[in-house]
Amino acid sequence: MELFTNQVLAGIATGAIYACMALAVVMIYQAIDHLNFAQGEMAMFSTFISWQLMQWGVPYWGAFVITLALSFVGGIAIERILFKPLAKAPILTNVAGFIALFAIINSSAGLIWDFTIKQYPTPFGSSPFLGSQLISTHQAGMIGVTLLLLIGLFFFFQYTRIGLAMRAAASLPESARLVGINTSWMIALGWGMAAAIGSIAGMLIAPVVFLEPNMMGGVLIYGFAAAVLGGLSSPFGAVVGGFLVGIFENLAGTYIPGVGNELKLPIALALIISVLVVKPAGLFGRHIVKRV
Repeated sequence: MELFTNQVLAGIATGAIYACMALAVVMIYQAIDHLNFAQGEMAMFSTFISWQLMQWGVPYWGAFVITLALSFVGGIAIERILFKPLAKAPILTNVAGFIALFAIINSSAGLIWDFTIKQYPTPFGSSPFLGSQLISTHQAGMIGVTLLLLIGLFFFFQYTRIGLAMRAAASLPESARLVGINTSWMIALGWGMAAAIGSIAGMLIAPVVFLEPNMMGGVLIYGFAAAVLGGLSSPFGAVVGGFLVGIFENLAGTYIPGVGNELKLPIALALIISVLVVKPAGLFGRHIVKRV
């Protein structure tokens, strides 16, 4: 029973990171109806920026806040420069743009910081949380930061004018334009927020997986799995999906014979395929009906 509890708690901790990544994926998907294949690389580059700031003597939380701001601005810049001109382009053109962005960011990070593995600090420490061996202080910090982020986003989208405008622009863009909402800039703000949320995931997972340009590849796949499981049209579903994927992969690696750590990633891919076959809209997603 202790082993089961330990695996569930560890799954919730890693699921918090998948939830952040899934939320970033869903925000951009709702804005432009495409999956951002470079979301993980954007998070990785932001994490390198925070590491560099700390190497220059900036305290952890100072580097954290500065990185969030730079990531937000960078996300808006990417949308304005690269994807706004592609708004009416075919789907494959957008996919090519995402792949190109992926390669550019990954190569730039390798050129600037090289591909050697770097240690990334944690502000929470790694001792047992409250004296319990079931979860570490870093894992508890990951869960706490993610929950604070999710609560903040809930109040932002429910009770602020900009948040409500972003929701309207994502769900009913034509109607939103008719009432004076600048849907183009709402999409750009969505990109900025997705980049900032992704940077949080990168900075929280870096002490666990270590810092290097390919660190977010597996995390992004888990984020996709979480978004598909919860529903690409549901931010709440993406969050729930992130926690479920984290718990599922830990329990599968522990209790399914022959899985182990090496086959956890294929388990996530199998989960994506299974959900798409059984429930294409996801657990909390809604079917989109378009008038033709």
